[in-house]
Amino acid sequence: MPERVVVRNRRARHDYDILETYEAGIVLKGTEVKSLREGRASIQDAYAKVEDGEVWLHQMHISPYERGGRFNHDPKRPRKLLLHKYEIKKLMGRTQERGFTLVPLKVYFNDRGIAKLELALAKGKKLYDRRREIARRVEEREIERALRRKG
Repeated sequence: MPERVVVRNRRARHDYDILETYEAGIVLKGTEVKSLREGRASIQDAYAKVEDGEVWLHQMHISPYERGGRFNHDPKRPRKLLLHKYEIKKLMGRTQERGFTLVPLKVYFNDRGIAKLELALAKGKKLYDRRREIARRVEEREIERALRRKG
């Protein structure tokens, strides 16, 4: 059974240059897992931070589970990410450099049914970089169209 993607952050690849990606486990409560399985989550404004030797995910929104009652959770609470110690040390060093940030790319359930997060070490793109990339894509599309017309 392949991985089942719950939510993607499509803006991340547009706004950032992705340098490295990591797979991290997420510490969740029971009602959060049930809500995730229903696909009720958002990582649009989310970011990760290294604090006291641990990686925390902030601003990820998981909607309260409808049948959770009093066991429901705070939708935007910080969630601990599970990474290897050497990965955390590497990320701690890189994120202290100017311009680097940790951006979530997608949340998914792996083949064993465990919730995972794809985390990226990224550097923010400047406005002119984004414009240049859009212009490059437009040129490629026009070339493709011209080739299809001739062929």
